[in-house]
Amino acid sequence: MSYHAFLLFAGLAIFVAFWLPRFVSGREPAASALLILGGVLCALFIDEPPPLFQPISNPEWWEVLSEMTVIVALFATGMRLDVVRPFTRWRSTGRLLVVAMPLTIGAMVLVGLAAGWSLASALLLGAVLAPTDPVLAGDVQVGPPTEGGEHPVRFALTTEAGLNDGLAFPFVYLAIAAIAGLTGTEAAEWFARDFIYRIVAGTLAGAATGWLLGQVVFRWPARNVLAETGSGVLALAGVLVCYGAAEWVGGYGFIACFVGGLVFRRIEVEHDFHGNLHLFNLAIEHALTAILLLMTGAALGTYVDWVRWEHVAIAASLVFVIRPLVGWIVLGGTGLAPRERFVTAAFGVRGIGSIYYLAFAASAATISAIAELWLVVLVTIAMSAVVHGLTAGAALAGIRAGPEHEPEPETAREPEASQ
Repeated sequence: MSYHAFLLFAGLAIFVAFWLPRFVSGREPAASALLILGGVLCALFIDEPPPLFQPISNPEWWEVLSEMTVIVALFATGMRLDVVRPFTRWRSTGRLLVVAMPLTIGAMVLVGLAAGWSLASALLLGAVLAPTDPVLAGDVQVGPPTEGGEHPVRFALTTEAGLNDGLAFPFVYLAIAAIAGLTGTEAAEWFARDFIYRIVAGTLAGAATGWLLGQVVFRWPARNVLAETGSGVLALAGVLVCYGAAEWVGGYGFIACFVGGLVFRRIEVEHDFHGNLHLFNLAIEHALTAILLLMTGAALGTYVDWVRWEHVAIAASLVFVIRPLVGWIVLGGTGLAPRERFVTAAFGVRGIGSIYYLAFAASAATISAIAELWLVVLVTIAMSAVVHGLTAGAALAGIRAGPEHEPEPETAREPEASQ
């Protein structure tokens, strides 16, 4: 298949993936799965798959594209949150991040060891599959800015996905260090630098850049603010500033992008310009995601003869057992009804973040089980796209924000020009 023929196929696959579901639903719950299927079919009809379809030996483009997709999605996720107070709303999020994610990593380590992997490879397996995805989980997250209706289930899944992409990074660094052999001194350095400093630095950098961007867009100069231009490209600029500033000071840029979007939104909570920024971000996010899903399917098609039942079993253990069970346990006592608790526990969508982490690790260290890891990650993403994509609408059909769940809207501060 020539380059131009591939472009033709990719364009047609994207159209079909978003068009076919319209015959059965007003939404696109199957688009992700159809894009992956399109990639599989593309690879099966090619005699010599290009390097882009082979992440095991060529992870560079996968790292770059997934990194850009995730940071755009994280900033947009932070911007979408209409109401963040009272902070008791974050109770479920805190448990999912502080308790459920480490337990999930530990469980996946045990699964990797049971499969005969080394401890370092098993730890990397847990780390790359730990974060839920802010990109593919749109059907279970909160809606666009100022839309309202932020049910506790959607709020928990949104904020979890916004933060755990960055909070999983220390465990990826730990796995990379373990591959080379981890001493006591190196473990202490990992805890101080990769766990404490980088999380704090990313959070502070995101908060500072988000606040500064908000002032520039909505406040300075008071009589001719940037928000009046309506230019959505400022959303991309905000993403790049947040991510670049955090990485420049050694912090986690993923955390910074979510926090930056969250703080930026708080400057003028009800301003219509947030809608423009969200639409622009969403367009970029959807375009990059479609390409990555086609690549994921193409990689699965390329490696189809390598996939064994063990890879499918590891993916299934996470999607059907570990995440739902761990989530159900840690969400006890949060006040969620049984159905809400189950949906929050079960819908930990896996996706683009796992691609980035594995591609990043592959470029940073020589990993003996790299082929096994890629196959498990690709199968997990495909399984999650099918299972979660096809069931999200039905699972959330009975979950609506009633009066007892509808948060009070936050009052936007008056712009300086009117004071």
